[in-house]
Amino acid sequence: MNNNKLSIASRILVAFASGALVAVFFLPAWRIDLFAPQYPEGLTMNIWINGLSGDVEIINGLNHYIGMKHITVEMFPEFKYLPYVVGFFMVLGMVVAITGSRKFLLTYLGLTAMGGALAMYDFYQWGYDYGHNLDPTAPIQVPGLSYQPPLFGHKRLLNFDAYSFPDVGGWVVIGAAALAFTVWFVEWYRHRHISKKVKPASLVLIAFVITIVSCNTKPSPFEAGKDVCHFCKMNITDTRFGGELITKKGKIFKFDDLHCMISFLKAGTETDNSLSQKLTINFEKPNTFLEVDKAMFIISPELKSPMGSHTAGFETQEAAAQFSKGKQTEITDWKNLLTRSN
Repeated sequence: MNNNKLSIASRILVAFASGALVAVFFLPAWRIDLFAPQYPEGLTMNIWINGLSGDVEIINGLNHYIGMKHITVEMFPEFKYLPYVVGFFMVLGMVVAITGSRKFLLTYLGLTAMGGALAMYDFYQWGYDYGHNLDPTAPIQVPGLSYQPPLFGHKRLLNFDAYSFPDVGGWVVIGAAALAFTVWFVEWYRHRHISKKVKPASLVLIAFVITIVSCNTKPSPFEAGKDVCHFCKMNITDTRFGGELITKKGKIFKFDDLHCMISFLKAGTETDNSLSQKLTINFEKPNTFLEVDKAMFIISPELKSPMGSHTAGFETQEAAAQFSKGKQTEITDWKNLLTRSN
């Protein structure tokens, strides 16, 4: 066996990762979502490899009032050469797969890491300029306030909640890069004879699964007085009540009361298929979260929740029973809590 060559399994996986990049020619790579009381369904701007789509003109109309630039395809010179950059990475990946060269794989990974870092830096620079260089004659001016959108994650901009995350094409690119790096790790591991019992293909699969699972979005602790309930639009003030919904794309919806979270679920804006986590606050440990299907709930007039559901989550049946001693309460689970809300 030539120690300078990749295994057949690794070559196949590199070829698959490189070929998967074709998805960004047909799917948006990034998205920015804006939610506000006047836009409860949200406004979305999708960023493609060579253009924009979504509610761009509506967003431009709103941003005009605070002096932000008009978003157009022409303001992004990157759109002209990004298709060629992606094409280059696809070809280079196929060269790695065909030759099986470990040196070529290392070059491929180095360029991938450099390209990803430059892309995020470029995106940050655009966001900074977009949010800071404002028209001094704008109808609405707040001295010292800027409106730079988040690079990744959530940010509050006036009465808007802004979310910035990869879109489908972006997740494909991230997955392809993760797979290529995993192949390199497994090959490094294999060529040093650390273990002869585990087949390289198995190592690739195990490491890749671990990489993907580790990317799951975690709940975001409430910031009392700053965060706003997505349903009732009231400021969150009591971190013992409420919960969060997290979508498979990483978007987080915060609710100050379980009544608001259940009402949002029943509205059907997000379905069970689009959600990755449904969480309730642990009443006994403010701002910590429990999966609703594993939690127990107490309904009691002694629980003064923000929107009057008088409902709070507890970690176990025993914890709920202990709290209920000497009080007028009803202990129930998530399924029954949903049913009684019909």
